Amino acid sequence: MSAELRIEVAGPLTSVQDRGRPGYAHLGVPRSGALDRPALDLGNRLVGNPPDAAGLEITLGPFTAVAERAGTIAVTGAAAALRVGGRPAPVNAPVPVRAGDRIEVGRAVAGLRLYLAISGGLTPDPVLGSRSTDMLSLLGPPAVRSGDRLPVGQPAGDPAAVDVAPRPVLGGPIVLRVAWGPRADLFRDAGRLASGEYTIRSESNRVGARLDGPALTRADTAELPSEGIVLGAVQVPASGQPLVFLADHPTTGGYPVVAVVHPADLPLLAQARPGDSVRFRGPQQ
Repeated sequence: MSAELRIEVAGPLTSVQDRGRPGYAHLGVPRSGALDRPALDLGNRLVGNPPDAAGLEITLGPFTAVAERAGTIAVTGAAAALRVGGRPAPVNAPVPVRAGDRIEVGRAVAGLRLYLAISGGLTPDPVLGSRSTDMLSLLGPPAVRSGDRLPVGQPAGDPAAVDVAPRPVLGGPIVLRVAWGPRADLFRDAGRLASGEYTIRSESNRVGARLDGPALTRADTAELPSEGIVLGAVQVPASGQPLVFLADHPTTGGYPVVAVVHPADLPLLAQARPGDSVRFRGPQQ
């Protein structure tokens, strides 16, 4: 019988995520996967998992689960207190767990999304080669709820021989590098995107980060046919307020794309909270 991770407190939104299912946009399937992929990758390295192993993406917290089998865990991403078996434990580090230990992740105090990796990885049935939960198309396992029992695979490697791994500083204004998109010429003032300051709106989610700030004005208001959407596309709806598409983005859209965020900068949005400041830096800045 395989081991399980028993969820006691799921928190506001917790989902199973791995590196996602890219390559199916022509079927209308988003890529999904961890929003802060470097954080999940780090967790998997710390516990000795292969890079494609699935873990948990925990939004804000708190979160509590019980490990049914001894092994190793790592919590990465946002900053939060961690207790294992009733004792304080470090984040961004491999932490041994005994069978029956309670894993308690506190509310994030900086950043937004935490990642829990466990040796062996989580092993719900894959869909199109991925175990990721897709919140837009509802592919993959459903969002994690209190009382769920998640299957855990057999460990494939030894934990990393480190005490604590470095991670980027969290919090404060973020700057996103952009390349101009295919419809930048439809705007009278596309350059305002790279000169103004925006804030993250509370409606932001895994589909996209919605922003408030200088509105962009279209010179041509004619309707566009639906076009393909890529990860990091900065789309401008009728309000003129841009949104940045994230991992669960739709594969097509009818509003113009003014720019595309550099893929390496998207994890910054994964950890941005409502009200945080965002600036864009164009290719000539």
